[in-house]
Amino acid sequence: MARTPLTYRIEQNVDPLYDEDPDQPGRWANWWRTVVHDKKALSGLLLLTVFVMMAILAPLIAPFDPNAMDYEMMEAPSTTHFLGTDDLGRDLFSRIIYGARVSLFIGITPVAISLLVGVILGVVAGYFGGWLDNIIMRYIDLQWAFPNFIIAVYLVAVFGTGIINLTIAISLAFVDDFARIARGMVLTIKKEQYVAAARAMGASDFRIMRRYILPNAMAPLIVQATVSVSYAILAEATLSFLGLGVEATTPTWGLILAEGRSFISRAWWLGVYPGLAIMLTVLSINFLGDALRDFMDVRETSNLI
Repeated sequence: MARTPLTYRIEQNVDPLYDEDPDQPGRWANWWRTVVHDKKALSGLLLLTVFVMMAILAPLIAPFDPNAMDYEMMEAPSTTHFLGTDDLGRDLFSRIIYGARVSLFIGITPVAISLLVGVILGVVAGYFGGWLDNIIMRYIDLQWAFPNFIIAVYLVAVFGTGIINLTIAISLAFVDDFARIARGMVLTIKKEQYVAAARAMGASDFRIMRRYILPNAMAPLIVQATVSVSYAILAEATLSFLGLGVEATTPTWGLILAEGRSFISRAWWLGVYPGLAIMLTVLSINFLGDALRDFMDVRETSNLI
């Protein structure tokens, strides 16, 4: 009699509830194939790669010094200055290229940190419950009572300005969003039969949370993370505009957009091009996030048996 997939997995000492068949491609390899065949996800990956490479190779790509005030003020886009110049005579194209460094860092790093911290707090609170849940969620409720931007302003005022302090402030401001989503998902998932089966098989609490609960709770968290990237970039722009973000000599997309706001009627390019850079970056991350969310939400049968 032919062996069934479940029999094979038991004979090979493979966890039948989650672990992948060694003869089957890995989950990340499958996700990569999904991205390649999804036009939106592939375009998002290519676009994000362009911005990342632009940030890395900024000194080689930028035609001018981003802080050099040696050119005509508010000059319209031309063959010399592809995107024009700003109100101080600085080349806008060079500033946008260099601005990709700080904007991508501020947009992605704080969200990654807040996602990690928020998921840990939410999963622990939802899984164990009791007094631990009460302590964690009372803190989350307290933070939830204040807008994220107000929290970021307060933290920057306490820690001081600068890229590192700005990253810490935005990270802490977004923790409550991820913690609440993670806790809500855990409260639902831990009642599922496959979690009870894993517990009956002797799996530890840590293994259950890591291998059975967290992967099934990631879909809404990924959606929230992709949305939070745009919030982080805009938070940096607002804080920099108020003098609480990066230094005025440090070009970022948000700061360039804020500086050009007063001249939007006379120099439209000062608001259009940095805003377009922010929009395309957020759009590319959303496309990739949608592909990852769909892949993790719909699991193949071969990965479940």
